[in-house]
Amino acid sequence: MEPIAALQAVVTATAFDGEPSNAELDAIEHELPLILVEVELLDAQIMTLDRPVSELDERRIRRARNRVLAARRDLTNKAAATPLPGVGA
Repeated sequence: MEPIAALQAVVTATAFDGEPSNAELDAIEHELPLILVEVELLDAQIMTLDRPVSELDERRIRRARNRVLAARRDLTNKAAATPLPGVGA
């Protein structure tokens, strides 16, 4: 049986150091309000996994969904309002 080995060098020029780049950190910071409300929605849904959903749970999930939609809207509006780099008027 012959061992399987790579015949060519690694395709990428730089090694991955495991840390996010500054651009990735900026993108995360930009989307952080949406991420936080999505976590709240997930928490509200997790609370109902092992028991029947009460009226209070329904309200909590509905409000969390509304906050997610509002955060997505705000993020989209903010992205639409910022001009693209290199595109000038």
